[in-house]
Amino acid sequence: MRTGRRDVPKDGGSVADEAEATGRTGDIPRAASRRRMLTATAAVGLGLLTGCGEASSRSPGQDPARTAAPSPGGAGRSPSRGSGAPGPSGSGSAAPGRSGSPTPPHRWPELPRGGRELFPRYRLVGFCGLPGATALGRLGTGDPGERAAEIEKVARSYAAGREPLPVLELLAVVANSSPGPDGSYRSRTPAATVRRFHQLARRHKALLLLNIQPGRASVLDEVKALRDWLVHPDVGIALDPEWEMAAGQVPGNTYGRTDGHELTDVARYLSGLVKEHDLPEKPLVFHQVATSVVREQSALEPQPGVALIKSADGIGSPGLKRGTWRQLVRGLPDGVHTGFKLFYEEDAKGSRLMTPKEVLRLKPRPEYVMYE
Repeated sequence: MRTGRRDVPKDGGSVADEAEATGRTGDIPRAASRRRMLTATAAVGLGLLTGCGEASSRSPGQDPARTAAPSPGGAGRSPSRGSGAPGPSGSGSAAPGRSGSPTPPHRWPELPRGGRELFPRYRLVGFCGLPGATALGRLGTGDPGERAAEIEKVARSYAAGREPLPVLELLAVVANSSPGPDGSYRSRTPAATVRRFHQLARRHKALLLLNIQPGRASVLDEVKALRDWLVHPDVGIALDPEWEMAAGQVPGNTYGRTDGHELTDVARYLSGLVKEHDLPEKPLVFHQVATSVVREQSALEPQPGVALIKSADGIGSPGLKRGTWRQLVRGLPDGVHTGFKLFYEEDAKGSRLMTPKEVLRLKPRPEYVMYE
């Protein structure tokens, strides 16, 4: 998500190190204040949603994974594999049940606009954000229904021989500058808000990505807490490891990091859900602002039923963003798809926003384009 600077920092460095590494030390005060402002803004936005600064959708003693009840319809709760399967003739006709009436043929859950695999059929294009925190992305501004209609139009401009698939990337776990009651430096978006955006995604035949900024919490634990949403065929995960803090680190003061092993653990968990619930391919996006943010990338192992997408982050002019892109896609592991992030406000400050044609000229061509 947003920071004051999105250039490549020195490994493990502070905001000052990040600016120094690019030779733009004049941006140090603005960079530091911008990161601190964003973490504070996130807390305020969640406070508006919940009536308190620490967002939680659970009552005392509740399992957080059980408070996020699935949306109506139960599309993710599909029958076990093999029910209603075609007979030996391959005609697809169902055998009579015990009552003598025919058993309806089993239909595998599909992606919002059909099919079971994301690529190469689709190009994903989305907005991210959080209601009540307009500084955190386009999805949090104005009426959500209008934003969903807007992303439909934007997505069509990126088709380039593929079917556009709109994405709503909702901040489901937000890093905070204060520790909170449990010392995790993160807040969870209320289940009611997730449910509202899931229903919105359903109405527009869009994917819902649940974005996680973990603070000091365990990434895998935060993913597991969203299980009741992830069993749906139209819900995936986006990770923001720049907000994944080690002990002693505070969101907004430095870049966090992940590694290929942790990303593989998350992909393996999602793969298990896909298998258990006969789900279509599930996207796992990880946004990367700098080389230091994802360590041991070679350890990242693709998992069955999971589409891994590395999204290149970074604020700047078209030339700066192309440079960041080239650096971050170098040495991309086999089986990992590419994504690209654009910032409506920050990219245009002192420069201009890249056009869809310019983005589509990047090599390799991004398969997920996200606007913040």
